[in-house]
Amino acid sequence: MSEKHIDDVSGVETTGHVWDGIRELNNPLPRWWLWTFYLTIIWAIGYMVAYPAIPLINGATKGMLGYSSRANVVAELADAKAAQGELLERVSATPLEEIASDPDLLQFAIAGGSSAFKVNCAQCHGSGAAGSAGYPNLNDDDWLWGGTIDQIYLSIAHGIRSEEDDDTRISDMPAFADILEAEQIDQVGAYVVSLSDTPSDASLVEAGREVYVENCAACHGDDGEGIADFGAPRLSDGIWLKGSTEAEIVAQIRNPKHGVMPAWVGRLGEPTIKQLAVYVHTLGGGQ
Repeated sequence: MSEKHIDDVSGVETTGHVWDGIRELNNPLPRWWLWTFYLTIIWAIGYMVAYPAIPLINGATKGMLGYSSRANVVAELADAKAAQGELLERVSATPLEEIASDPDLLQFAIAGGSSAFKVNCAQCHGSGAAGSAGYPNLNDDDWLWGGTIDQIYLSIAHGIRSEEDDDTRISDMPAFADILEAEQIDQVGAYVVSLSDTPSDASLVEAGREVYVENCAACHGDDGEGIADFGAPRLSDGIWLKGSTEAEIVAQIRNPKHGVMPAWVGRLGEPTIKQLAVYVHTLGGGQ
């Protein structure tokens, strides 16, 4: 057996490893480091025994303390739900128009409605409820089916053209390509544009007004102010759901697009629907 090499300068035995003439000293690890390392091993073994740690095929070891983060979360959610129970019962029992007069109930309804909106409504109406192409802006005063809190509640609860709800709101604008001549559609399109803007051909407006009175006024009103009972939009405010250019307006008259909003009452329950109605009504629009 070869003798261990001793470093001439430090007097410490080397490991026998040599790199480019450099030898590695075989200094022992500091005692504090060793004891810390041993303690971490002991701690890991104790933790593994006390808490769930080792994955198994259908779960994991339970641990002697029976701790479960999942069970804790379930318990916390149950406590939170219980704490909300009284307020939810009050929301259910209180008429919509009276919720605003109770500051605590109003605050609770707005908070709950905001959360429900982000989960269920923001995908179409946007996180700020400003809407997008084909989806209404809920912050303004333009409401197809009326902007009172009760009307908003009905729209959310029963939806628009929802096949799953017998009380859903239905308004189907006919395809006037099957009713009017192409020239008449261009005329009424020019008239509708003239209610809030300048049409491309002003000479069509007068003839378009006559077409409008005969075919459109019954739903949209004599002056294009809209009729909420029919879900017929106001045409005189320059707010458009399906497109604002003259070509898009003419296309909507010729072959209208009809959106669908699901009925939410069967999915979310009445208390949540009421909270949503309160929240939407407080966004600044409505009546």
